[in-house]
Amino acid sequence: MTTSRSRGARGGAGRYAPSPSGDLHLGNLRTAVLAWVLARSTDRRFVLRIEDIDRVRPGAAGRQLEDLARLGLDWDGEPLLQSTREAEHRAVVGRLTAAGLTYECYCTRREIQAAAGAPHGAPGVYPGTCRELSAAERSRRRRDRPPALRLRADVSSLTVADRWAGAVAGAVDDFVLLRNDGRPSYQLAVVLDDAHQGVDQVVRGDDLLPSTPRQAHLAGLLGLPEPEWAHVPLVLNPEGKRLAKRDGAVTLAELAAAGHGPAEVMGWIGLSLRLPGRVRTAQDVLAVFDEDVLPREPWLVDPSRWTGQPAGRTS
Repeated sequence: MTTSRSRGARGGAGRYAPSPSGDLHLGNLRTAVLAWVLARSTDRRFVLRIEDIDRVRPGAAGRQLEDLARLGLDWDGEPLLQSTREAEHRAVVGRLTAAGLTYECYCTRREIQAAAGAPHGAPGVYPGTCRELSAAERSRRRRDRPPALRLRADVSSLTVADRWAGAVAGAVDDFVLLRNDGRPSYQLAVVLDDAHQGVDQVVRGDDLLPSTPRQAHLAGLLGLPEPEWAHVPLVLNPEGKRLAKRDGAVTLAELAAAGHGPAEVMGWIGLSLRLPGRVRTAQDVLAVFDEDVLPREPWLVDPSRWTGQPAGRTS
C-alpha cells in the first residue's frame, strides 16, 4: 500500500526500517505504528526501508509489508532495499579512507569482548587495539584473516537530544564501517540511507539509543543533517526480557490463528499507548494521538495468556 500524497513544506520524512529476518512481532508492529503516526501527525512523508544487508529469510519482507498494510499503515513511494545501496556505502568509506579517517582491524569478537572485560574496559566500546598497528604488523595479520574497517573517531563521547529520553550522552568509539566480509555495517548504512531517503525523524526501539551518538557523529563528519530522534520503550515478556517469537503467539499470523485479528491487535496497541476511545486501525490512532500521555516505560505482556486484550500492563 503506497500513497503519493505530498507531505509537509519541510520535505522531511519519518521511516520504518525492518530487517527481513522473520515476521514482525507485536513489539515491531507497535514501533511501526508509532513511527507512522508521529510522521503523519507532523506532516511528514513516511518511507520504508528493508534492511537486507545481513540476515534475510525468503518471503519475510513481503509478509512484513502485508502486515503493516493490515494494520492500516500506508507509505510514500516504494520501499528501499538497503542492499541496492552498497556501492554508495563503499564509496563513502573510500572517501573517509582517503582522508585518513579509517583503519584496518583484525580483532575477533572474542578478543573485543575480552578487552571490554578488562579492568579499564568499557562494555560495548572498542578499545582501539588495532588503531596504531605498523604497516608490517598489518601485513602479517592480514595473512591470518581479512580485516574489518573502522572509523578513526576524533571524539570519545557525544550528547544527542531525544524527543522522549531527553539529553543522552553516549560513547563514540572507532566503530566498524565495513565488516571483514566487505559488507557495510549497520552504523554506516543507517546514516547514509536515512539521508538518502530524506529522513529527518527517526522513531525506533530504545535498545538502539546507545548507538545513536555514534551515528550522530558520523552524520556530522559527513556533513549530513542529524535527524530528530525518538526512541520507543520496548515490549517485554513477563520476565522483563525483550519480546521474541519463542514467547508464543506474537506475530499477526499467529495471533490470527488464535482468533485475534488485526483490528483487535490494534486495539491492544492503542491501550498500550494509553489512547482513548475505540482503536481498530492506524487511522484511529492518528485521530486520537496524544504524545503527552505516551508511557515512557516498557509494555509488559504475556502472550501465553491472550484473552482478547493484552494480558500484560503498561508500567
